Amino acid sequence: MLGYVLKTLLRHRARTLLTVSGTAVAMFVFCLVGSMQEGLARLTTSSDADRSLIVFQENRFCPTSSRLPEDYADEIRKLPGVQDVMPIQVWTNNCRASLDIVVFNGAAPELIRKNRPLILTAGSWEEFAARNDAAIIGQSVAQRRRLQVGDQFTIGGLSVRIVGIFRSSVASEENLIYTSLAYLQLAQGRNEAGLVTQHEVVLNEAADAVTVAREIDKTLKSGPVATTTRQKGAFQVSTLSDLVDLIGFAHWLGYACVGLVLSLVATTTVMSVQDRIKEYAVLQTIGVRPFRTMRLVLMESTILCLAGGLMGTVVAAAILGFGGFTIGAEGAMIAFRPSTQLVLSGTLMSAFVGILAGIAPAVQVATLSIVTALRHE
Repeated sequence: MLGYVLKTLLRHRARTLLTVSGTAVAMFVFCLVGSMQEGLARLTTSSDADRSLIVFQENRFCPTSSRLPEDYADEIRKLPGVQDVMPIQVWTNNCRASLDIVVFNGAAPELIRKNRPLILTAGSWEEFAARNDAAIIGQSVAQRRRLQVGDQFTIGGLSVRIVGIFRSSVASEENLIYTSLAYLQLAQGRNEAGLVTQHEVVLNEAADAVTVAREIDKTLKSGPVATTTRQKGAFQVSTLSDLVDLIGFAHWLGYACVGLVLSLVATTTVMSVQDRIKEYAVLQTIGVRPFRTMRLVLMESTILCLAGGLMGTVVAAAILGFGGFTIGAEGAMIAFRPSTQLVLSGTLMSAFVGILAGIAPAVQVATLSIVTALRHE
């Protein structure tokens, strides 16, 4: 049966090629949209997103507008349920949504090493801690900017020496540049010693995040700057609210691509069946049962859809893997990465659509009147 179906598809090479290529393009877009959704889910539902809190200045959005006293960390550490506090200075070249955003996080090197899931693939922690203008960068930034250990990187008035490149189990981390806190506080001629953008609070296992967040804001209410404390995931969703809406809309674009594949493959299969209507009548005349002819048609549509779907899925995974694409706003970043789940969903969706597209023409063939079909012109 497989050999027969393949010969059938090769009879009209141009039509088959156009159908496969159209399916590949649609599934390519479907996988890109899926990667955006996965990236957002990874950012907002990871373990540290639930077990960490972000203390930010009240009624502030862009990191450049938030100014908190660094010594708030001492007050927060005294609260029950708090395991550690990391004051962070954030600098970004663009607070608006952008595909090429650069984000610096300044913090104490020992706290970065302790509280961030970073593994250096080049360079050393010792040099990072010893040098004031040193920076370690995620491998996605290094790939995108073509940076190596020992390079000098300058952007927006900031100039750092790259002393390490890291990878991380959290994809968004690989798009960050880490420096010492003191460097960012005094960079570009600013004198912001004692001020930070935010405090990141690491909770104990038994702590209730909502309760601790409420206690932090209550404790700091009498301080010089009012705060808003949220779980890290909720904070990032709020920060990326516009992008969250956009990605939610793109979800429907993915389904539209699936509908396009369904229409394209179904049309091609119907045309193929109409071209060979007498051939199916002859097959039934010599003893091929209707259910078997249905399987022939379903196999044809499924092979068409799977060939294009696999092509589009593999190309999308390769581009996502080597491209290191991200989109961010206000210092938060969504990383687009390929995954086994993404490839599997693209493949299964292709197979499902292929079967669905072949049902109508398969039923037509199975209910075929042999006499009428043999008279078909």
